[in-house]
Amino acid sequence: MTENLTAKELTMLSQALTCEGLICKKARMYSNTLTDPALAECMAGIADAHEKRFAQLLKQLG
Repeated sequence: MTENLTAKELTMLSQALTCEGLICKKARMYSNTLTDPALAECMAGIADAHEKRFAQLLKQLG
């Protein structure tokens, strides 16, 4: 798949992976530190969603 992507597309994909990874890590950290179970569960869901997007973007490179 990567042979069909332009240099600009690869750069954008790399930036998107970086952002999704960072958001996932932060949301996961927040979910582990929140004392309100409902908020912690919400943040875990957000982390899961960003982790899924990260995996989908990474799949584009394979």
